[in-house]
Amino acid sequence: MPPSCAPPDPMANFKHYYIPQTLSSALEVLQNAPGKSRLIAGGSDLLLELQQGHHPPVDNLVDINGIPELQRLEIVDDCLIVGAAVPLKRIATAEMVNQHASALQDACALVGGPQVRNTATLGGNVSHALPAADGMIALMALQPVVRIFGPEGVRDARLHTLFQGPGKSTLTSFEIVTDFRLPLKLEGQASAFARIMRPQGVALPILNLAMWLERDGDVIRNCRIAVGPAGPVPILCTGAAEMFAGAVPNSEKIGVAAEALLEQVRYRSSPRRASAEYRKHITADLLREVVEKAWNRSF
Repeated sequence: MPPSCAPPDPMANFKHYYIPQTLSSALEVLQNAPGKSRLIAGGSDLLLELQQGHHPPVDNLVDINGIPELQRLEIVDDCLIVGAAVPLKRIATAEMVNQHASALQDACALVGGPQVRNTATLGGNVSHALPAADGMIALMALQPVVRIFGPEGVRDARLHTLFQGPGKSTLTSFEIVTDFRLPLKLEGQASAFARIMRPQGVALPILNLAMWLERDGDVIRNCRIAVGPAGPVPILCTGAAEMFAGAVPNSEKIGVAAEALLEQVRYRSSPRRASAEYRKHITADLLREVVEKAWNRSF
């Protein structure tokens, strides 16, 4: 087990800080270090929760930033591999992401401010089971394979299977998300993301929406649409997607799809975000923006 560093602050909400350099050594800490352990990469959510008392104190923080597999951002064979600990800034500025996963680049470029994007990670969003995080909504539309390392070795999972509810992941305490594997974009395919947020600088989105589509001439052959916050877990709006299948994405069709979307989602009122009624009011306009952006990118 790698050595740990004791926190300099006696009031810190953890006792030991481990910096493993391999997945195996990180797993060893999770399995064998006394007390409760939590993984940390960017820490933009976990550290704030600990400081504000919204998360129980932990004994061990396990910093996984130095593990090479988690920092991959590359194309291998027919996949774009995005490491779970890659900072959002790298994703937001990478040409390969722009080419093959535009919705993800759109989303990562909008998260927080520069300091947050320099540290925050997609793996952290999954581990914290954040159902309305911008990156998660974009990934839901793109449908990556999520690679996970644990005591039984490596396994692959679909993104939606990793969420049980707000803050509740299906990952075990000994599992580590290593990367997201997205298929490379083919001719006629495209994706886009947009959101509406409070102007006062609050980082929480009022509504965010992502779309992946495949064009066949002048019509949409098929598509996927994800929206948040629309329920306890990220969801694909299958009814809205069905409205676009084989159709020209004109204003009339977008309006019909928006109605189908509203039948499936479960908006709720939130003093930090917006009322459910306001979200319903802006859904069609946000859907139109994303559809038009994705459609134009498909040529």
